[in-house]
This record gives sequence, C-alpha cells and structure tokens, in this order.
Amino acid sequence: MITPTSSEESRRAAAIVAAEWSDVLSYGTDRINPAVPRAAYQHPALSELWPMVSHGVLYLSRCTAWPWTDDVGTAYPLAKGGYRVRRESDNTLLGEVDTVEAAYTLIAATLPEGCGPAVVGTPDDL
Repeated sequence: MITPTSSEESRRAAAIVAAEWSDVLSYGTDRINPAVPRAAYQHPALSELWPMVSHGVLYLSRCTAWPWTDDVGTAYPLAKGGYRVRRESDNTLLGEVDTVEAAYTLIAATLPEGCGPAVVGTPDDL
C-alpha cells in the first residue's frame, strides 16, 4: 500500500475545504445571512478552515469531521445588532463588535497558536 505524502494530503484537504466553502458561500438567507460567510472567507487564514452552518451561525473548524474543533471563535448575531464573538473551547468572550467584518477580523486575530489549514479527519488527526 502506498501512503499519501504530506503534500498530497494537504492538497486533498484544501480541495475538500474549498468545495465546502463553495457550498456555504452559495447559501441563501434561509440558511444564513450571506454577508457572514463572505466576511469570513475574505480572511485567508479563515478560508482554509472547515465551514459549517447551523441555526444561522457560521462555525469554523480545524478538521473536516465530527467532532469538530471548538477552539476557533464564532460570531453570534445580537438582537440589538452587531455580533458577540466567543471561543467555546475555553468559554472565552473575545468581544462584541458592530459589524460582521469586525467579527471575522477579531476571529482571524485570535486563532489558536499553530492554527493552519483544516485537516481531513477529526481533532485526533491534528
């Protein structure tokens, strides 16, 4: 059996993540405010992470399979407007901001140390 090289595995992961971003970026307002994934995708470090949407919120993971990582910040819309940005892994409030662009700038600035492109697999594969 031939084991894939690290660069082959990286290219495979990038292709899988890119395909998922393509889907998420095409979602309509019935799934999420389209400005949210567009704002996240503008940040190169975030566009390399696995995107998923649930209940109108975009989550980002460092792996492509459940259980996904929860150490990347998440922007939750506030009823009063703006976003609350939280990191679930350590229950940290990263901040409250007025715009979706500011939310994803904050998330990009607070990525876990050593965070790189998503890997195919679970957190055990990081």
